[in-house]
Formats: sequence, C-alpha cells, structure tokens
Amino acid sequence: MTTALASGARPAQRKKPVFRTPRPEDGIAVWELVRDTPGLDTNSRYFYVLWFRDFADCSLLATVDDEIVGFLLGYRRPEEPDTYFVWQTAVSPRHGIPFLGVKLFEAAADRQRERGARYVEATVSAENKAILMVLKQYARKRSAEVVADRVLFPSGWLGEGHHDEVLHRIGPLDRTPAQQVPAPQPPTQQPSPQQPPVRESAQQKENAA
Repeated sequence: MTTALASGARPAQRKKPVFRTPRPEDGIAVWELVRDTPGLDTNSRYFYVLWFRDFADCSLLATVDDEIVGFLLGYRRPEEPDTYFVWQTAVSPRHGIPFLGVKLFEAAADRQRERGARYVEATVSAENKAILMVLKQYARKRSAEVVADRVLFPSGWLGEGHHDEVLHRIGPLDRTPAQQVPAPQPPTQQPSPQQPPVRESAQQKENAA
C-alpha cells in the first residue's frame, strides 16, 4: 500500500473533517495531491477519474470546507468478496487535523465492515512503521488479529527503488450486530365477559316463597 499519513502537519486548527464517497470529477484533485506527496506512486488523471467511477463505493475522501485533504482507494476482492483491500491513501500536510490518516482508514474500513467485509488487507513494507501502527491499532480496537502473511509482490516486479510489498491481513472482524427482535410474549389472558344477572320472574319468586 502506498501511503503518506501525517508528514509536515501544522498545529491543529480544531476543524472537523467530512468523509464522503468520491465522484469521478474528484479524480483531478486527488491526482494533484498524489503528485505533490513524496513517496507515492503517481498514476494518470485518467486512472483516478476511472477509479472513482467504478470503485467509488469502496473509496473515501476527507474534506475540510469542501477542499479534499485526504483520500483512500480500496476495493472488495472479486474472488474473496468478504475481503476489503486498501491500496493507496494519503492526506495533505496542510490539513491541520491530528491523526487524519488514521481516522480516514478506520472510517473506510468500518464502512466496508458494516457491509459485510470480515477481513481488511493492505501491502506494507517493513520500514513503513506509521501504517503498520495504524493496522495494529485498528485490529486491536476491533478485537481482531493482524497477520503479516507473505511477500505478495517482490520488489523486482515493481521497478527500481521499490520495496517488497508484504501482505498484512486483519480479521476476522465481527459483523455489525443486527437489531435484536424482542422475544414474542405469551398472549395475555382476557377475563371472561361477565354474564348479565338473571332476573327472577314473578312466578319464580312466588314459588320460592
């Protein structure tokens, strides 16, 4: 996973980010953020525009005053639809919001968890301590494990200067508890309707006397 979470952030300004689903037209601003963030793989504008058409539901933006200050790209694996793979994420160093990258990751992962995902995957280099801490923290909060499974893609496949991409897998995650339906109550026994009083006829009174 390529990521830049918090480099050079200025003091917090007490602003609250808004998380929303991206739209194709957001691809240009995200491309510019990637271009200006050291260490991220730069893709074309077309890539991000297309991604936000086809995989918007699995991605997330962070905005402040309608400005995009962070993004996360992810998708549900076709062969394992209960697995959510996080691929690229970054936040602007000018956002001024503490732990924005962590909040963005947790919001995106929790949204997929609510939709049935039981595992979250990401590839991380051994040197990327920041994102490794994010994964461990998320797993701990959700009472799950994070396992460094294997080298998914060796550096030789990815070009000069690239690191091995080690697969990390979080899970299983508990599903969001369904609303409990109250147990059916036994029917309340209704009192028998009172019979109208029997009136004695004059003949009956006379016989009784």
